[in-house]
Amino acid sequence: MTDRVADAINKIKTNERIGRPECVLESTKLIRAVLDVMKRASYIQGYEEFTEGKFRKVRVTLANRINNIGVIKPRFAVTSKEIQTFETRYIPSRDFGILILTTPQGLMTNREAKEKNTGGRLLAYVY
Repeated sequence: MTDRVADAINKIKTNERIGRPECVLESTKLIRAVLDVMKRASYIQGYEEFTEGKFRKVRVTLANRINNIGVIKPRFAVTSKEIQTFETRYIPSRDFGILILTTPQGLMTNREAKEKNTGGRLLAYVY
């Protein structure tokens, strides 16, 4: 069994480094939620969902703003007070990148989780 989120993030990272304007990913609810968070933080321009045969896919329009992106494994459970520790571990500078967390209120960035004073599990980092 493969990690679809890790595969999607790896495709985004590869296509961003090559300089392609877009890439095609498998479409799952979690991947679309991760793309929504990245779009809110303006790391991607947008995405559109389409059907290819019987499979649903997502075409992501890249903004060429990503320096590095990766999945955090194992998916650490963090409280709102522990988020700062993981920011220093995965993000190179203050206010330079984002951590993507899964929380009871849905996917959000580390800043949104701190504002709402909620914890969750770490999913990925982008800067």
